[in-house]
Amino acid sequence: MSRSRVVPLTFEGANGHRLAARIDRPAGRIRATALFAHCFTCSKDSKAAYRISRALADRGIAVLRFDFTGHGESEGEFED
Repeated sequence: MSRSRVVPLTFEGANGHRLAARIDRPAGRIRATALFAHCFTCSKDSKAAYRISRALADRGIAVLRFDFTGHGESEGEFED
């Protein structure tokens, strides 16, 4: 089985804060794309988010996972 590739990136959220993200890309052809929104107090880099994203990418599904405002590596306050 080929291994997926993780690409870090940032993008601007609706309130102007920079949000940190990662795209887990399949090694081969992309069959579908998924958006992974972590749990209330977690981050894009939690073990569960990582494992689920890796498993999907290994099956040909590209996954965008990101930190909500005030979480993980994203800017802003959690309350926003």
